[in-house]
Amino acid sequence: MRMFDHRLAKKLAAELLGTFALVFAGTGAIIINDVSGGTVSHIGIGLTFGLVVLAMIYAIGDVSGAHLNPAVTLGFFAARRFDVRMVAPYVLSQCAGAMLASLTLRVMFPAHPTLGATQPAGVAGQSFLLEVILTLLLMFVILNVSTGAKEKGVMAGVAVGAVIALEALFAGPVSGASMNPARSLAPAFVSMQLDNLWVYLTAPVIGAIVGVSACRCVQEKGCCGPGAETGVVT
Repeated sequence: MRMFDHRLAKKLAAELLGTFALVFAGTGAIIINDVSGGTVSHIGIGLTFGLVVLAMIYAIGDVSGAHLNPAVTLGFFAARRFDVRMVAPYVLSQCAGAMLASLTLRVMFPAHPTLGATQPAGVAGQSFLLEVILTLLLMFVILNVSTGAKEKGVMAGVAVGAVIALEALFAGPVSGASMNPARSLAPAFVSMQLDNLWVYLTAPVIGAIVGVSACRCVQEKGCCGPGAETGVVT
């Protein structure tokens, strides 16, 4: 039991620190872009999100799986690759890491109005549907690169980081390309920008669950079930 508790504590610490890094770097890039007159640029922000995820996968993937995202954790549970007893601790650790990152950024940039919170550029329904599709594609990629050949698993960090950067680059101007409830919850809560938070709490979860079904459509039977091979994910 003590060994189990020790291993669980390591996993939860990894998820907290990894999500802290994701939110600190990603939303920090948005804030610094605003206060510096656009020197980071939209492309730089998208690449920052992708690169920090890539780095965290290789840093902590062998400890916790590097989910860094409650929607991904719920997606793995829906795919029957993750123990139900671990879902709540993982989600709480991810949200705690995100909150710590946003609180840190609030101390550093007290005058910034949103702290990088995601907001729809148009109507909320448009961003809701976009976030569902973006997270569907993200979960689809994660499930596929974390199953099968060892060589594919080794490249999982590159594939997942690339799809996050890609989606941030083309969809960021419309929905913010969150794909992650913790990433959106923390800056919205700390900056009290709560009007459209429901979009970013619900759409990624729906998208991740649909992404599991999409994976089952293209993979052999058993890809999403007990005993399926898993690799490093985010």
